[in-house]
Amino acid sequence: MSGGIIPTFAYANQISGHSQEHRSRKYILFFIDISDRKELEQRMNQTQKMQAIGQLAGGIAHDFNNLLTAMLGFCDLLLQKHPAGDPSFVEIMQIKQNSTRAANLVQQLLAFSRRQTLRPTVMDITDVLGELTNLLRRLIGENIELKMHHERNIWLAKVDQSQLEQVIINLAVNARDAMNDGGKLEITTQNVTIGKEFLITPDMVMPTADDKAIAGEFVLVQIKDTGHGIPSDIITKIFEPFFSTKEVGSGTGLGLATVYGIIKQTDGHIIVQSSPGNGTIFSLLFKRHIAEAGDEQGDKQETSGATNLGTSTLNNDLTGEGIILLVEDEAAVRAFAARALSNKGYTVLEAGTGEAALSIVEKRGKDIQIIISDVVMPGLNGPAMVERAKRIFPHLKIIFISGYAEEGLVGSFQIRKKYHFLPKPFTLKQLASKVKEVSLEKEDTSEA
Repeated sequence: MSGGIIPTFAYANQISGHSQEHRSRKYILFFIDISDRKELEQRMNQTQKMQAIGQLAGGIAHDFNNLLTAMLGFCDLLLQKHPAGDPSFVEIMQIKQNSTRAANLVQQLLAFSRRQTLRPTVMDITDVLGELTNLLRRLIGENIELKMHHERNIWLAKVDQSQLEQVIINLAVNARDAMNDGGKLEITTQNVTIGKEFLITPDMVMPTADDKAIAGEFVLVQIKDTGHGIPSDIITKIFEPFFSTKEVGSGTGLGLATVYGIIKQTDGHIIVQSSPGNGTIFSLLFKRHIAEAGDEQGDKQETSGATNLGTSTLNNDLTGEGIILLVEDEAAVRAFAARALSNKGYTVLEAGTGEAALSIVEKRGKDIQIIISDVVMPGLNGPAMVERAKRIFPHLKIIFISGYAEEGLVGSFQIRKKYHFLPKPFTLKQLASKVKEVSLEKEDTSEA
């Protein structure tokens, strides 16, 4: 017994019958330990809380991405009129730089809400860690010893490399901040089967209840530090957005929230073990990837119908010609995009709704080369509008723009045909590059 409080249900039954000599009533008391039930309730409440915060964060991020698209876009338009050397150049650049910083914060919110766009590939995670070693040494400083231990023949896992790097960097920075007087940071990898090489023990804290049900084969990445540890009263809160024990101004409070979102969106799990004075261990579990017949080509790049030719092959000439139908319900975003493309030589037809866009397509569909459409709009949404437009004019090329992740297109709107995707917020150059890229692509005349 640890001396702690044990939650119980208590039942009392009176014993029937008593003698004249002993008129005092007698009872039998039953105490049932409900610790497991209480723990399950707490985990379910935590799961619901994290889901609710995630939905809120995703909605906020979507709205901010629309605002930031307009802010960054109009900054670019102003910079065309006020180049370097102009008295207004510095002020405009300050607005653009701070808008970019805001966009990075929004990306972290999208990571937490699991609505960012991932590009998973099959890889050996130890290769990524090896490439990060020098960067991690610089990040943690000379007073912290970095040790890496990798088991041989690590299984393959399917992850987004850039997001995995972000996870490791965030956890390493957290560990550094917990070791002000120096210490040791250990990163280890091994193959584990839940219930064999890796046991789920009571001291392991998981963000949501569904993590308790994990089973199967995983690649385990553990990040262990010798820092001051995490008190038990706050350890369940550390993955919440904007929760931080650091001083005001020394962090965004999104580091661990970002880690949580990336791991969950990768279909992985994160576990934390810590106590004051004993350091912290973060355990990351990534599902083992077993290639199936015919998967070799598909493993190189995860695709969902989106085409990504890349802009590196394009020259610096982003001008073009032709007619573009721009469909966007946010007036500010539509105004910026229309001006930007008009300045590059395109003729732009504008629509604020899916219904208005279809009306334009019915009248001028033969002349339109590209449709640029938002995804989520009042009334007829972007993907539904595009499906109907492509039935009439199969030659139309499609670019979807959205503040939500690309994965939502496939999951929510059942997109089957080839399309391009440009996430918000985007700059003038990114928009012009994407349109140029699509315009150079061979015409798709297959039926929708």
